[in-house]
Amino acid sequence: MTEHTYGTAAPTASDTPTLASDPGLFTPNPGAAPMWRMVAAQAGMELRVMLRHGEQFLLTMVIPVLLLVGLSLTDVLNVGEGPRVDTLAPGILALAVMSTSFTGLAIGTGFERRYGVLKRLGATPLSRFGLLAAKTLAVLAVQTIQITVLTAVALFLGWSPVLSLTGVLSAVALVLLATAAFSSLALLMAGTLRAEATLAGANLVYVLMLGLGGVLFPTTGFPAVMERAVSVLPITALASGLRDVLSHGAAPGVGVFAVLAVWTVVGGLAASRLFRWE
Repeated sequence: MTEHTYGTAAPTASDTPTLASDPGLFTPNPGAAPMWRMVAAQAGMELRVMLRHGEQFLLTMVIPVLLLVGLSLTDVLNVGEGPRVDTLAPGILALAVMSTSFTGLAIGTGFERRYGVLKRLGATPLSRFGLLAAKTLAVLAVQTIQITVLTAVALFLGWSPVLSLTGVLSAVALVLLATAAFSSLALLMAGTLRAEATLAGANLVYVLMLGLGGVLFPTTGFPAVMERAVSVLPITALASGLRDVLSHGAAPGVGVFAVLAVWTVVGGLAASRLFRWE
């Protein structure tokens, strides 16, 4: 009788793929992802966390909108001559930039450090520079939403900005440079102080800059000594620069960019050297 074999024949050694016959099939590729990919992934996560955080949303969106609407429609505060919204809008935009890139970022990062989130990130190939870059990109995304909303509200209230291509480019450059400066200072604070101290310090700076940083009114009404002292603050440089561009149609002075550039370099170098993951 003829024997029948059911099923398939067992593979022989020559039929089994090997590394030599097909190098791409089983070749592992260990190592870290490219820096840009790590930064992009971290920035996406940071953005989702910031948008889901109710307290940060209150700080970065609700308070600036309420200040803009309330102070534009009432005369409880003397903001100078001309339409109130024309004076207030550039300063409120500067406040929104600071609230996201400094206050919110410092507080959020401080508590991430306290709860061990940053310690776990420190065990990954993501460097301090990569973390700073990712957080700055997430901040820029939130600021885009802030500026869009605040601009729409200000226009509804009768804001008449003086716009030109040069002015728009100058305003964008100011915001980008200020964001880098504030983000560096936020990470310096969050990476060196306890979370509770960061929370108190960031909120204190927010309140002081609201009153002294030229946000609600120009600093030209201050005494000469105080005006010179606050002129070197990044929030004052940003607010005055935006006011020159958007309210007066004038190019911001070189000193404004110089102040923001110095804070960016000093804060960035200090944060990269002193930032602690835990």
